[in-house]
Amino acid sequence: MTPHSSVFCSIVPPHILERLAESENPAFAEAAQRTLLVDTAQRSAREEAPPAPEGAPERAASDKPQRTLYDAEHGTELPGVKVRAEGDAAVMDTTVNRAYAGLGATFDLFLKAFGHRSIDGAGMPLIASVHFDEKYDNAFWNGEQMVFGDGQLFLDFTIPVDVIGHELAHGFTQHSANLAYFGQSGALNESVSDVFGSLVKQHALGQTAEQADWLIGAGLLGPAIDNGVALRSMKEPGTAYDDDELGKDPQPATMDDYVRTSSDNGGVHINSGIPNHAFYLLATELGGFAWERAGRIWYDVMTGGTLTEEARFNEFARATVASARRLFGEGDEVQSVLKAWSLVGVPTT
Repeated sequence: MTPHSSVFCSIVPPHILERLAESENPAFAEAAQRTLLVDTAQRSAREEAPPAPEGAPERAASDKPQRTLYDAEHGTELPGVKVRAEGDAAVMDTTVNRAYAGLGATFDLFLKAFGHRSIDGAGMPLIASVHFDEKYDNAFWNGEQMVFGDGQLFLDFTIPVDVIGHELAHGFTQHSANLAYFGQSGALNESVSDVFGSLVKQHALGQTAEQADWLIGAGLLGPAIDNGVALRSMKEPGTAYDDDELGKDPQPATMDDYVRTSSDNGGVHINSGIPNHAFYLLATELGGFAWERAGRIWYDVMTGGTLTEEARFNEFARATVASARRLFGEGDEVQSVLKAWSLVGVPTT
């Protein structure tokens, strides 16, 4: 399976940036318009990139991350100036240090919870660039590395560790199930990143499913946001924000409210709320640390080689049932998986 070379996945969805581009606040509007233009340029660059080579490059399997941090110095040329390598002491720039720690936290989850070395399973070096562009209101994975903006309406994108985990998890998907980035497979792609991004945060904090907030991007919204807590909520999709600047969170929690749209590759950032909510329901039903059973099932599906690249929700749901049965037998796990998908309206037969 050849990973898609045209990968460009950002944490702030287009519908938010398009809303901000019409803000009455000139600073927010200008930043959003610029961010949309830069995102389009980055996406086009990825689409024109040559196909990725077959197979992972040969490298020694390691239980240690290989992180390299760069400073884009508010430009758009990547990766920028090297500022911290693996094993180097912390630097004066807290953004660099947060990114370094977040890359490490993501590596730790995949290794310690799943025995998966880095995001490709073969020890792939983790590269990130900070201080990208001027007032850039986004963070993204471009198929090769992480990139962080400093934000304008939003705060520094290295603040929430789940944002770092989310974007790196796009690399995990790229090198495992390789889910196509449109329609329901694209929404699954986004959801898998939210799932593993949340697990990175929970693992780093030692939180159980009951203790976790199940928010994506908590701490990212700037002081101008009067009514919002995060970019998305896995616990209650559609409730993360309802604000004059951001608009109303459009995510559905069930198939009853599935959004049909041609925007954002068929609503990949919107309809991801449905599988997100299914995972939340499963994890909290099972209790304990979410990565131990619910996360293990999702990981097994992503790496099992049974998903098609254009998998729809029901195909993914069936795969999770089969995985739960294979991993845990005919126990609570299978029944909880069936219940979770039933509650969000996705059939498993």
